[in-house]
Order: sequence, then C-alpha cells, then structure tokens
Amino acid sequence: MNFRMRGIWKYSHLLPYMDENAKLTLGEGNTPLVKSRQLGRQLGMDHLYFKLEIVNPSGSYKDRFAAFAISDLVQKNINFCIATSSGNTGAALSAYCAVAGIKCYIAIVDGAPAGKMQQMQVYGAQTLMIKGFGIDPDVTNEVMKGLHIIAENLGGPVQISAYQYSSLAMTGVQTIAYEIAEEIPSFSGHIFSPAGGGGLTLAMVKGFNKWKEVDPGFKIPKVHCVQPEGNDTISGPLRNGLTKAQPVSKSQTSISGLQVPNVMDGNEVLGACRETGGVGYTVTDSMVYECQENLAKMEGIYCEPAGAVALAGALKAAENGEINKNDHVVCLVTGHGFKDPASAGRIAKKSGDYYFNSANETFEYIKSQIKNNN
Repeated sequence: MNFRMRGIWKYSHLLPYMDENAKLTLGEGNTPLVKSRQLGRQLGMDHLYFKLEIVNPSGSYKDRFAAFAISDLVQKNINFCIATSSGNTGAALSAYCAVAGIKCYIAIVDGAPAGKMQQMQVYGAQTLMIKGFGIDPDVTNEVMKGLHIIAENLGGPVQISAYQYSSLAMTGVQTIAYEIAEEIPSFSGHIFSPAGGGGLTLAMVKGFNKWKEVDPGFKIPKVHCVQPEGNDTISGPLRNGLTKAQPVSKSQTSISGLQVPNVMDGNEVLGACRETGGVGYTVTDSMVYECQENLAKMEGIYCEPAGAVALAGALKAAENGEINKNDHVVCLVTGHGFKDPASAGRIAKKSGDYYFNSANETFEYIKSQIKNNN
C-alpha cells in the first residue's frame, strides 16, 4: 500500500481534496470491529459488535478529525493550532501538530482528566484550563467567541470537533462509517453513538449517506444518539419528538468528554438520526460505569467511561425491546481507558491487591481460589 493511502487517506475519493504533500498520518483508522463473546449472549443479541476506536494512535476516534484538521493547516501554510477540548480532541491535535511541527494551544474544559491533560503536554501542547468552561454555557460561549476572534485576526481557524465549527475536518470522522459499511455490507440493524455536542453521531449519518452514493444497495442502519443524564441536550429531544436540541443550564454528568451543555451540532443530529429511524437514549452515570467495567471484565476492552456510553444505550434498547435478536448492533467504543485513570482505578480496586510472605503462600491461595470458583 502506498504510504499516502494509509490512515483516513484510504478514503481520499470520499473526502474533500487534500494536496498529497500535506496529508499527515500516524496510522489512524482501520480500527477493529470485534464481535462480542459474552455480553451479546447475556443481552440476547446474536450480532453485537464493538468498533474499537481506542486503538487509534492517541487512543480515540478524534485522531481521524485531527489527521484532516492538521493536514489542512499544512496545506494552507498555517503554523499554529488553536483548539478547545475536554481531552481527546486536544490529545489528537497535539499528536498531529507534533508531526507537522506546528505549535498547539488548547483551551481545556474545566475538570478534564489528568491523563488527558498529561498526554497533550507530552506531545508539546500548551494546555489552558478555564474555570467553568464546558460546564457553564455562558462561560463556554464567551470562550468560543473569544478564541474565534483571536484566530481570525491571526489568519487561522479554531479547531473544534463539531460540524458547526470545523465541518471540513469532521469529514475525517466519517471514515468510521465507511469502515463499518465495508465490513458489514449487508447491514441490517443499529449503530449506538455517544454524544456530547453530537458531532460523532452526525458523522455516522453523513458517512453512511456518502457511502450509499457509491454503493446504492447499501442499507443505512438506524443511528441512535446516547447521552448521559445531566447533559441530555439531544437524546431526550430526539426520543420525545422535539425539533430543537435543548441546552442545559449546567452540565451535571461526571462522564468526561460528554460534558457539553451547549447545543453544538444537536439540531442537525435530530433530523439526521430520524432519517435513519434512530432514536435517543439517556443513561445514568452509574449505568455507564457498570458498562465500562463489564467491557473490561467480560470482553477485554479497556475504555474510558465515555467509551462505554454506547453500550449503555444498547442495553437500554434491549431492555425496552427495541432490538431484535438477529439485528446487527454496533457500539462505538470511542476512547481508551488510560485517558481516565481515576475511573480505571475504581474498577481495579475490586480485583484486589495481595501481598504474600512466601511463594508457597501464593501457591496455596491460587489453588484455593480455583477450587472455590469451580
């Protein structure tokens, strides 16, 4: 394979034009679509799959966005990157800025996990956390407007992983849909997508629609939007038949990455999901944490809490009788567990931490545990 055709650039024919010399890649994309071995059986789903975006270079699907965004800066000879992030966008942009030799400045959502902050800093980005940003809508709007003014004066864009702000770069995220369509050409079922501002969910619909243009026989799956309670800007309105997304006065969820109180891409998501037959699912934080633990202990998938939100939505759909046993069900697992060490620590404690005075004590303990478990 030609080097320039790796990563998202495999789908250059479905993406906006990019000069060959500007295309950057760290090998993003081509992520595994793995079939469940335990949870699907437990939930009564014969075809439950997990799209493992956790194996992207910086650990999340945002690498697809960053690959296009920073390549675009290279193509336009812009030598700086200004961005906002709750963590994963910043980590991805920082990595690709390092490749391009571009300085990266990131306004960080208040309370972003330390693991994500450290990752950005390791890549060389300057991280600027702002009190109330990403939690309080007024502060969030102030930051967004101010950054755009600065960027425009300097002759560049603000990189925000939402169609409302960075529609060109978001086409890179649509490659997730292209990969799923290639692997399941006879798709008949459901995609569960986690949402903060809704960009990922909208990318799935746009991606499947684009794929259908080149493969008219492809059947677009139902794309469902899943959000945690406390930041239910889209999923509730989608299920309840509203035509507008609803901002929240203050984000109440503890799920990092999905704390987006503003509407962002929400209004467009409502119409896009409905066109596919998709609906909204609102899940509790505790349900998300339980799914995060089950993914690790039953499927071997180590993800951050936001990466388990789609599964929580699928679980709720199964409980509601809204999924048929033979349907294909794909849950997007969006970010790696190393992104949020605090949540991973809560799960790890349950497994126990033992110290023995001798090897023989260790052997006896192992034998007793195996005997008891059998």
